[in-house]
Amino acid sequence: MIGLDEVRGAAQTLKEYKNGKRALCRKEERLVIGLMSGTSADGIDAALCRIRGSGLDTRVTQEAFLCTDFDTKVRERILSLAGGEIGGTRELLLLSNLLGRLYAESCIKLCQQAGVSPQEIDLVGSHGQTLWHQPAPAAYLGYEVTGTLQMGEPSYINEALGCPVISDFRVRDMAAGGQGAPLVPYTEFLLYRDENASVGLQNIGGIGNLTVLPKGGTLADTFAFDTGPGNMVMDQLTARITDGKLRFDAGGQLAAQGRVHPALLNWMMQDPYLKQKPPKTSGRERYGAPYVDALQREAERLGVSPLDQLATATRFTAACIRSAIENDCSAKPEKLIVGGGGSLNPTLMRMLADCLPGVRVMRNEDLGLDSNAKEAVAFAILANEYLFQHCGNVCRVTGAKHPVVLGKMSL
Repeated sequence: MIGLDEVRGAAQTLKEYKNGKRALCRKEERLVIGLMSGTSADGIDAALCRIRGSGLDTRVTQEAFLCTDFDTKVRERILSLAGGEIGGTRELLLLSNLLGRLYAESCIKLCQQAGVSPQEIDLVGSHGQTLWHQPAPAAYLGYEVTGTLQMGEPSYINEALGCPVISDFRVRDMAAGGQGAPLVPYTEFLLYRDENASVGLQNIGGIGNLTVLPKGGTLADTFAFDTGPGNMVMDQLTARITDGKLRFDAGGQLAAQGRVHPALLNWMMQDPYLKQKPPKTSGRERYGAPYVDALQREAERLGVSPLDQLATATRFTAACIRSAIENDCSAKPEKLIVGGGGSLNPTLMRMLADCLPGVRVMRNEDLGLDSNAKEAVAFAILANEYLFQHCGNVCRVTGAKHPVVLGKMSL
């Protein structure tokens, strides 16, 4: 039975939390770390941001950025769990706690790089590592169930930095009837909106995500969705072609040695996902190993060489983006700002520009921004929005019934 002292202690803790939260909100600026590890499972992106204000008045300065690669064993275990090759509660428990420790270590290293004390950090926003994303209802025990699972125990970050951590951002949107993704459009509206031009923002991580900000539009006018695979199919083909020696096609050098095979590209363009209408999201459950197995069987039937397969898969990512803009965008972007790891692939960027004549294709770096840090910065901003209890989803984008505050706080 809970005693009176325990009740008083809990009440005092809650009072201290509320007072601390008010103090954080009153600060002129806050040091916030954003953490992101994407569907490619190649490592942890950590961005240290100085944030002033909130909502439409948000102002962000990126102070430092650090990308820490997962070692091979960790990455392989993440991909095996995400692909359903192994499972079980023990595996999930151990991986979640290991990732939490790795996230905490990444925060400490970022502070060291930036020359700030970990105790100076006010807040952390941690996306976690997605193992499964189920936006479409699945039949389960006589029920229709949706859900999403991001791993990485935030308590380890609390322990290392001594500050609040906001995590598990996607679930609340799904509970409100949304797909839990994409979430970055809210932060993109805050940072990139333009009164004089329609702006497209294409992230090319494991999956491709497109956000369109209509000229002079409001947050409600913003629309976004996953365009299809980003680097995911290319990365898997690269690993297979090189017998695991390479994780990805650095600079698109291998794809540049191949030629796009029209018949194979046509087979890929029949993908049912491209015919779905937004809101829609995708992930490894659609473009993981089984998809690449089927792709390679078709390539073998057509007599397509390995390098031509990779060139065709690279073109497919660009063609998916073109298809999205042509078929699913009411407001066509006048400029397309590309971020994520795919923006560092010159072969892919050339193919994308070729697919989009009349659209100015550019990188975040052309605006003085960091493509690699973009999503980590986004989750720093979403953590800041949680602090002020501002809703962070865009209902038109996710399909949620109403706006909700995203995330859960760990103290």
